[in-house]
Amino acid sequence: MTDETRWLDLLQETGAVQSGHFLLSSGRHSGRYVQCARVLEDPAHAETLGAALAACLPKGIDRVASPPLGGILIGYEVARGLGRPFLFPERGPDGRFQLRRGFTLRAGERICIVEDVVTTGRTTRELIDLVRGFGAEPVCSAAIVDRSETHAVDGMPIHALVHLSIPTYTYSECPLCASGTPLYQPGSRKDPAKGAE
Repeated sequence: MTDETRWLDLLQETGAVQSGHFLLSSGRHSGRYVQCARVLEDPAHAETLGAALAACLPKGIDRVASPPLGGILIGYEVARGLGRPFLFPERGPDGRFQLRRGFTLRAGERICIVEDVVTTGRTTRELIDLVRGFGAEPVCSAAIVDRSETHAVDGMPIHALVHLSIPTYTYSECPLCASGTPLYQPGSRKDPAKGAE
């Protein structure tokens, strides 16, 4: 059994990989959905996944940063596995990421951005912009699951435990809509027209 098969088996056993008809936060439709909160609700799984991700990252990372909400648990566990500090941004009144709670970044600091799942990379890009705004350097990105098309964000490869190719569709081209399969919106963003994860 490969490592990737082991991690995919764990995700399926815990219900983190689901089948159905889902409205993604991008506004696109999919027949499968990845909800890593299901596997991360067990602290032992979170610790194991975080240590595995930390082990596959390049050397020289100064700090780990993760976006809320889905990335926080796994980001913290990756930081623990690396023995590095961890931070997370929050959305301000304008909807943009900002650092609060006394978090800050230093110029030249080498940052690893960790998410639970990367689909379009939009949230990772937002965090990259925030990190660069402080003069810090985003050096790598990581996720439990990479379901993106390019397996990279802004040219930066995504280090992932599992890579999934899951087709997505617009409403007008969705075969699940055409077949009358009920649509479910599981994500945390309430307005899918405003962007993707």
